[in-house]
Amino acid sequence: MAVNWKDSLTDKLCDAFLQLKTPNEMYAFLEDVATIGEVKALAQRLEVARLLSESKTYPQIAQHTGASTATISRVKKFLDYGAGGYKIVLDRLKKPEDDSSAPSAVVPERPKRKSAVKGAAE
Repeated sequence: MAVNWKDSLTDKLCDAFLQLKTPNEMYAFLEDVATIGEVKALAQRLEVARLLSESKTYPQIAQHTGASTATISRVKKFLDYGAGGYKIVLDRLKKPEDDSSAPSAVVPERPKRKSAVKGAAE
């Protein structure tokens, strides 16, 4: 990547992610730091990467994820020539939990919060 995007602010963001210990903590942070659309786009890209690593075809991936062929192609490029982040995460997600006391990936539905507008829910 030509642009040097790594700086003290992105270092702090990475450190912040590393502080989170449970799925609920991660959901809370993601809800505060990103839009739902941004989080959904990241989740979609990770699923595209997983399906590409399973040798699924572009049409299969597009049908399963709703991703455009441009997104699939971009993820494929980073899988093949990127920094290896997708591979690290996908390999770790494949491994069974070593610690049976680790938190479950299933996150219960959170109750709706009241917004600043009386009677409205977010």
